[in-house]
Amino acid sequence: MSIRHGLLALLEHGPRYGSQLRSEFESRTGATWPLNVGQVYTTLNRLERDGMVAQNGEDEAGHALYVITDAGRSELRSWFETPVDRSSPPRDELAIKLAMAVGAPGVDIRAVIQSQRHHTVNAMQDYTRLKAQALAAIEGGGSRERDDVAWLLVLEQLIFQTEAEARWLDHCEVRLIRLSAAAGRGTGPAPAPPATAPSAHPTTAGTRPARPD
Repeated sequence: MSIRHGLLALLEHGPRYGSQLRSEFESRTGATWPLNVGQVYTTLNRLERDGMVAQNGEDEAGHALYVITDAGRSELRSWFETPVDRSSPPRDELAIKLAMAVGAPGVDIRAVIQSQRHHTVNAMQDYTRLKAQALAAIEGGGSRERDDVAWLLVLEQLIFQTEAEARWLDHCEVRLIRLSAAAGRGTGPAPAPPATAPSAHPTTAGTRPARPD
């Protein structure tokens, strides 16, 4: 997650102070990746050191205000225009767990997969409920519509991610069943492949999300 670029994007809208940037960042992302004020000020200090932001006086309450510089705008434009690098993917704890579970003494890898699938589907359902709330807020209009749209995009990314994870877990289980059968370790007919979790998108269910109170 690029906190520095997120802060630069917010500063492009005008001067901001640290806790204000934190609140706006969390509002834009639905607090999916919470920040603490210390992270914000540490990042601002580094951006100031690199010439991308500068302090510009104080507001009426005495908060130090930061503004984006030309160098910061150039860095932000470059970030928006450059694809996110996938050549060095971040470590994925679930993939590492399953890789280490293969052949581990006393570990039932299929039980690990089933437990994770249950958690993943529950998370998908939670994200879908939040998506319905975001859609209702957008349809209702209001001064925070931009933040609601941003939050909706984040939620949909999380939904797609959990859907893909559920399908991958199904694939892993089927793969292990087939490998076990091929190695002659099966004790009977291979069980039927697990059913992939249904799509969590409300739009595919044929129902319109209810507007929250």
